[in-house]
Amino acid sequence: MFTISAFADEISPDPVEQVELLSKCGVRYIELRSILKTNVLDLTDHQITELKSLLDSRGFALSAIGSPIGKVKIDSDFDTHLKRFERAIHLAQLFETANIRVFSFYPPGDAKDWNGVESHWEKEVFQRMHRLATRAEEAGLRLVHENEHRIYGDSPDRVVKLFEEVRSPSFKAVYDAANYVFCGYDPWEGWIRTKNLTAHFHIKDWKTGEEHGCLAGDGHGRWPEVIADAKGYVGYATMEPHLLGGGPTGGVTGPELFPIAIAAFRTILARSGAKEG
Repeated sequence: MFTISAFADEISPDPVEQVELLSKCGVRYIELRSILKTNVLDLTDHQITELKSLLDSRGFALSAIGSPIGKVKIDSDFDTHLKRFERAIHLAQLFETANIRVFSFYPPGDAKDWNGVESHWEKEVFQRMHRLATRAEEAGLRLVHENEHRIYGDSPDRVVKLFEEVRSPSFKAVYDAANYVFCGYDPWEGWIRTKNLTAHFHIKDWKTGEEHGCLAGDGHGRWPEVIADAKGYVGYATMEPHLLGGGPTGGVTGPELFPIAIAAFRTILARSGAKEG
């Protein structure tokens, strides 16, 4: 059963506009990445209190804290990053969501990707991700790892290796077909090899070589086949369409296109026989 959620900052920076539009679309979950053009981990306590009051009053909840944890170079200071991770844990507990979205680090120094990087940095990835997963387990939370461009786990091979090395009930995979397409990998291979690890979906599609996303089912992400194969899934499917653009810190879809993106995904669910929760 797929429960639809949204990276609502793709609609508007204004949380009131976000919840009003999602309410009209019949969506009541948000993956909190930013509001007011400020990353979730940088929001003040006052902003968090106001946001929680808004969400509670409108019957909304969070599917995950859409944190940027792990989206730094592997040779950056880890102790500083751990302190930032504690903020993510605090917010997950405050908003009563079990999930924190994470990444597995950019390559060190001036390296453009992980190909050819010295093996000790790979071991450092495993050690750091293990520490994060252990802390999440202590807090009763779950990390969901996104296969993002340029991080260690951006390829099917490295996602599998990462999960072989970091074995924890509090560490699961996000499946994002568009990211595999953008990075030049076969999204179907990515699905087949990682579906037993997957506990979370990010719904965006992509055409090879394009500068922004497209409606689910219109790109090379093979979403209809993936959803048909995963129709027994129980969890969140978070809309992240990137229809007007996207980058390392987020994407833009806008209030006019976001409902169309939701409708396109619902069509895939209906045609595959998958249920929406």
